[in-house]
Amino acid sequence: MKQKALLLCFALLLFGNGPALAESGSDVFEYELDNGMKVLVRPDTRAPVVSSMVWYRVGSSHEHGGITGISHALEHMMFKGTEDYPAGEFSRIIAELGGRENAFTSRDYTAYFQQLAADHLDRALELEADRMQNLALPEDEFIQEMRVVREERRLRTEDNPNALTREHFNATAWLNSPYGIPVIGWMVDIDEYTVADLRDWYDRWYAPNNAILVVVGDVEPDRVHEMAKARFGDIPARDLPQVKSRTETRQLGERRITVKAPARVPQLLMGYKVPVLLTAEESWEPYALLVAAGVLDGGESARIPRELERERELVASAGVSYTPFSRLDNLFTVRATPSADADRDEVEQALIEALERLKDEPISESELERVKAQVVARDVYRRDSIQGQAMQLGMLESVGLSWEEGERFAERVRAVTAEQVQEVAQRYFDPDQRTVAWLDPQPIDPDDPPGYFEGHLR
Repeated sequence: MKQKALLLCFALLLFGNGPALAESGSDVFEYELDNGMKVLVRPDTRAPVVSSMVWYRVGSSHEHGGITGISHALEHMMFKGTEDYPAGEFSRIIAELGGRENAFTSRDYTAYFQQLAADHLDRALELEADRMQNLALPEDEFIQEMRVVREERRLRTEDNPNALTREHFNATAWLNSPYGIPVIGWMVDIDEYTVADLRDWYDRWYAPNNAILVVVGDVEPDRVHEMAKARFGDIPARDLPQVKSRTETRQLGERRITVKAPARVPQLLMGYKVPVLLTAEESWEPYALLVAAGVLDGGESARIPRELERERELVASAGVSYTPFSRLDNLFTVRATPSADADRDEVEQALIEALERLKDEPISESELERVKAQVVARDVYRRDSIQGQAMQLGMLESVGLSWEEGERFAERVRAVTAEQVQEVAQRYFDPDQRTVAWLDPQPIDPDDPPGYFEGHLR
């Protein structure tokens, strides 16, 4: 299909009219409806199926105290019906068409998706357009669904010691950044939601000019554009709330907490504040941080699995996480579960030494090339499915980047040098910018053991 996109682009140059291709030679077709709704289409004809997603630029980082988690609660209520399609009808119709559908909420966005046969795409768009403008929010469904949300929070966070520790860790690391707010919300806020709260949130954010339609699969881009115009084009744009910067106050020293909860084993979380693509002074810094994460935890031959797990047997498991694709500064996080007989202080010190070594010694050329190849390969594998492609397009646009950043990912990673990895380590792995959380296991009630549920209740 890439060749076809090139031909269409050539036709545009010749005739000066037609689909709004965003970039010459790209296989992503970009359109914008008159009401401001963006439409991204990527043809992929390997199978006669399609992944259709509607992304709204609103998540927990847009919330404030008293209504934390309301983006996630509204996501649940989006399945509870409109005047034309009562509760459960949306899901029943998609299932009847042989498809599957679901939704998810994050810090920066909320997204709804369907995967189904390509010839049923228009039906999915009709249903999404209906709930974008006609959500009913019936009181009886609200009462019942908030019980589901509370149960989801109990299973995913309060009865899961690792998730509970991460929630307190984030709340400690961020003083005023909204990234300290849990996506599912604090229980005291969930208990006090009203239908009016959800209606207000829906009216503020669920507008076509705050939404992105992403379609990947066996489709013709112009045909998808016509369907989008027919289904969403008449929905009026609305004035959107101003999003405040809420820049994090500079940290003035290490923060440290202990979380006491029933658990089988301890866990350590250690995080450093770092920039992302939208906030970095230098555009290469986030990519250098990605490579640094790969040096520490990029497969079995990375430093932490090789040295701390197998050679020194200090940790039973460990991991490093960092994403450059968020709206605000993020954390470079190291997680570890100590081995049974390991001293906790020794484990923590060993992980700090691994980070300090990145500051003191440039990584070798062979290690750099191996890690860069792994980082690029993971991105390629993730994008192999139509759902993975749609996820990447929607996520990049929702946080305020362009989908084209994804097209440049491999090139940017390959351009990282050993000196740049050392420079970001020296600049950002500052002990005064560190937050440390230890899960201190408490006795387990055999009749009520902790769970490790990480799913999504519907």
